[in-house]
Amino acid sequence: MTPLRLKVDAPGQRADQFLAAALPQLTRSAAQKLLEEGAVTLNGRPVKKNYKTAPGDELVVVLPDPAPVDILPQDIPLDVVYEDEDVIAVNKPVGLVVHPAAGHPDGTLVNALLYHCGNSLSGINGALRPGIVHRIDRDTSGLIIAAKNDTAHLALAAQLQDHSLYREYEAVCVGNLKQDQGTVNAPIARHPTDRKKMAVNFLQGREAVTHWTVLERFSGYTHIQCRLETGRTHQIRVHMAHTGHPLLGDVVYGSKKPWPGLAGQCLHARRLSFVHPRTGERLTLECPLPSWFQEVLTKLGHLV
Repeated sequence: MTPLRLKVDAPGQRADQFLAAALPQLTRSAAQKLLEEGAVTLNGRPVKKNYKTAPGDELVVVLPDPAPVDILPQDIPLDVVYEDEDVIAVNKPVGLVVHPAAGHPDGTLVNALLYHCGNSLSGINGALRPGIVHRIDRDTSGLIIAAKNDTAHLALAAQLQDHSLYREYEAVCVGNLKQDQGTVNAPIARHPTDRKKMAVNFLQGREAVTHWTVLERFSGYTHIQCRLETGRTHQIRVHMAHTGHPLLGDVVYGSKKPWPGLAGQCLHARRLSFVHPRTGERLTLECPLPSWFQEVLTKLGHLV
């Protein structure tokens, strides 16, 4: 595989941290494994995982060839918003897990994509996550894009890194936000005691920035638009809870009592914009609010 060349523009970050942030398809442990195997070099010499990067460094990364995919393709209906020879974007419904993991060995978006696309999916993310460039939570609906080849995958991953891949969500949060718009700039890391959760952590967290704008106000609730500048796990959910306004229906970061009629948090990935890896033209995709989200807004509109 063609080596990746990654320019460092910020000082004082461990090599494994830099790689995990620069290549969203890599976990921290996967980045450490690459470093241990000598697959990352600087000026022709292997880089150790605890090496502190410096501005101007250019790390050369050789990713391993993808392992054969042994996931079963499954004929699961897909709401395809856009598709060509390089990328496919689908409107994911609530309840559909993105890729196989513990507790969800099949019935995932990856299983559906393998059936729909055949062998034309990028192998960069390995056997369990072919084609997947970014993720959205199981109980979040909306747009997600997958790459059909490695060239497209690398191009989209680079846009994730430099924040040019635009992702916009709509959500309902609990409480009344005082301002009409704002930004949450708070680093996120794994929760110190509950490994299934994330948390704001100013000492060890990775950079996380969410911009929000009020769309409509209700009695005790606010309909907002959120634009991601970064893409950390559970980012919008963690950030809004951090402000004291968790998402409606989020039993992990908000009230433990589910909202009637909601399977999870009231969050929908509505718009996605990226530079097409082949044509170089910016492509903007949109999918409307699902009926369950519209029903929530109707109910809130009737509250006094």
